[in-house]
Amino acid sequence: MMDWDNTRVFLGIYRAGTLRGAAAQLGIDQATAGRRLAALEGALNAKLFLRTPSGYVPTPAGETAARSAEKMESAAHQLEREMQGTDNRLSGVVRVATTDTMAQHFVIGAVQALHRQHPDIRVVLSVTTAVSNLTRREADLAVRTVKPTDPDLVARHLGRREAGLYASRQYLKQHGMPREEDGLAGQDLVIFQAAVKASHGTQLAGLPVAGARIVLEVNTGLMLQHAARSGIGIAELPVHMADPDPQLVRLFPAQVHRYDVYLVMHGDLHRSARVRAVADAIVASVDSAVH
Repeated sequence: MMDWDNTRVFLGIYRAGTLRGAAAQLGIDQATAGRRLAALEGALNAKLFLRTPSGYVPTPAGETAARSAEKMESAAHQLEREMQGTDNRLSGVVRVATTDTMAQHFVIGAVQALHRQHPDIRVVLSVTTAVSNLTRREADLAVRTVKPTDPDLVARHLGRREAGLYASRQYLKQHGMPREEDGLAGQDLVIFQAAVKASHGTQLAGLPVAGARIVLEVNTGLMLQHAARSGIGIAELPVHMADPDPQLVRLFPAQVHRYDVYLVMHGDLHRSARVRAVADAIVASVDSAVH
């Protein structure tokens, strides 16, 4: 029989590929992860992984066990969501996932306002460009620029925003003001890594990057802004973030990239008082930033 605590560790190793990676994800020590895996292999009388120099590789039995384990995980998370969804207490933990720029401009202000009204709610904020899996309870709420397609997720449209092209005063002093008819040709650029935003490799704010020099690729919005402010190159930045920055100058204001922002949660959590309170605070924070 598969014990759930041991199964969680097995899934962690299956996904991370190492004991250390699984232990870090689960908040346990490496020795405990090893013991739990050994206990599960003993209970199933099967070898679930091949131990190789590059990590733990699942055996055929391990692949079969992973399918069953993911079903157990899904059922356990559904139970947690259903129980949390009937919880009317304005206290406890709510996990929020978003990017660093949205955290800085919207979410931190929402937490500040929320804490004044509901001091017993604790927000666990994960700042990442990766899309958190709400079904696996990696987060209760997410602020995203991509509308989810999972029918179990509820998305609220928070608004449409614009990004434009910006360069520092230092960059413009050194390189001169670009001519609109030349676009980005011959300019130095700072862009997102392809894993974050693949379109940056071909165009910025509707202008092709062909003929320009890509000097730096970054994986967070704040680093993109900091690199542009440092004079490294031209960057596509959210207007609400870059316009107030005295060190940045907007180029070609007619060139814009428009994007949507969504607040996403699992449908089972919609009735949870504390999740609703955090969601309402984020909505209010975004609304106040727009108006």
